[in-house]
Amino acid sequence: MGTVEESLKCPVCQDFFTDPVTLPCGHDFCLSCIQAVWETDGQSEGPLFCPECQILLSSELTLQVNSSLQTKVKDFTAKTTLLLKSSSTIHCDHCIESPSVAIRTCLTCDASLCQAHALQHQQRSALREHTVVEVTGDPLSLKCREHRDELKLFCTEERVPVCCLCVLVGTHKSHKALQLHEACADFKSMLESNMTQLLKRRGEAEHAIKDLESLYTETVKSAADFRERVSDKYSRIRVVLDGDERLMMQILDAEETHMTEWLEAQRGTMEAQIKEIDRLRASSKSLLQETNDLRFLQQITAKNLCDPLDLTPIQEVDQALCDPEKMRTVEKLVDDLSVALSQHFPRTWSYLSSPSLDCSTAHPKLEISSDRRQVFWRRQPVGEALSSGPYDSQYSVLAQESFTTGRHYWEVIVQEKPYWLIGVTSGPEDKKDNSNQSSSSLNLNNTSWCIYHGDGQYLACHDTQEKQLSVGRRVRKLGILANLQKGELSFYDADSMSLLHSFCVQCSDPLFPMFNPCIDGKGLNRQPLTLFCIKDP
Repeated sequence: MGTVEESLKCPVCQDFFTDPVTLPCGHDFCLSCIQAVWETDGQSEGPLFCPECQILLSSELTLQVNSSLQTKVKDFTAKTTLLLKSSSTIHCDHCIESPSVAIRTCLTCDASLCQAHALQHQQRSALREHTVVEVTGDPLSLKCREHRDELKLFCTEERVPVCCLCVLVGTHKSHKALQLHEACADFKSMLESNMTQLLKRRGEAEHAIKDLESLYTETVKSAADFRERVSDKYSRIRVVLDGDERLMMQILDAEETHMTEWLEAQRGTMEAQIKEIDRLRASSKSLLQETNDLRFLQQITAKNLCDPLDLTPIQEVDQALCDPEKMRTVEKLVDDLSVALSQHFPRTWSYLSSPSLDCSTAHPKLEISSDRRQVFWRRQPVGEALSSGPYDSQYSVLAQESFTTGRHYWEVIVQEKPYWLIGVTSGPEDKKDNSNQSSSSLNLNNTSWCIYHGDGQYLACHDTQEKQLSVGRRVRKLGILANLQKGELSFYDADSMSLLHSFCVQCSDPLFPMFNPCIDGKGLNRQPLTLFCIKDP
């Protein structure tokens, strides 16, 4: 173990490496040690050298921490610490025979002290100035690794305990430093203030959770109440429609009965007339066959056939009396009802679809949920500037589905997001070609129509044109209706179904829904864009 331990120690400070760097010659040193040897912060233009082999190095040398060696040091020191913790009790270094158990450690002497020798440190004036602390098996951990001096100060700039030499001639030279008890007092005061703030913030969070729970309960109850009321209203509508249908059918049945009864009565009258005509014809025929004049006259007188017949003319059937005008009126009333209902049906929601996101078109900085219904801003790299414009259309993802004809409607939940950009586009060339490349080339152009929201302001965007919209209330869900027969693209507040803006769309290419959650500056726009979907009954 001794060989391994020595290989992990700096040749300058003879202690385990701290931020080890490897020189081109292959020798390793602590970063602070080699900078102290060179008396520079690593930016000097003079010649540099290796303290081990004395080889000259380039003045443009850049020191990089050897992460592999640093990991080995951490693993070794961790194992050593575990061994020390599991070892036997620490004994006094001043006891010659039968050492007693140490209760204190003198950092000045680098020695562990039993109760008697610790008392001796307190009584002797020469030892009274020594720094005595609770017993520790590693007193060097309480000292400066560079100067082997006690850590009596605290560097406020780098926030680490340091020795006096560090502040005077070391790497913390010219840094502001406080005594340990002063730094502790400041930090304890800050922690107490933080504790007060945290306690207050915790109370606020608990209150917010109670409000959320109350709102959740109210939302569930409201949904149930709305569901019951809407179902009741539909039941009432069905009752009215069923009653109206029964009434119309009864009227049609009554009209049919009336007309058929009248026609049957007319038929009976005509049949009676035919019967009477046949009777008169038979009597006349019988008389004409009589040869005896006396009997002929007696019979014709008895049958009242002496005078010419005055017959009632047979009336022609007036087909106008059988015209089904009332039935046509019933049908017209039903047509009027259908026209009145057609003003409300089919609803825009009848065309509601649930597109899924195409992961292959997503910008690398975007994250897509496993169900492909949500898109997040993944992260913003440190030092990356925000977009110079109000939005950046490159941070987008397209839907898998596209359309060229028909009516299509979908909704996107935006809730409290301060920034978003939603619309349709013909897509980049790689999407049209059905390749799997990223759509980083996607930009707003003359075949893109979008609504942008930024800090409460709404813009209708097409190509390089922008139009500010007047929106009464904040949009929580955005609805998009593509009516390609009419060449219209309309955006709605999907909760109230109030129209926000309509575009005239003239494009022969397939159109893809586009979603841009916009960059997440300082964690304020991390909420996702969520595609609203309904479940099949």
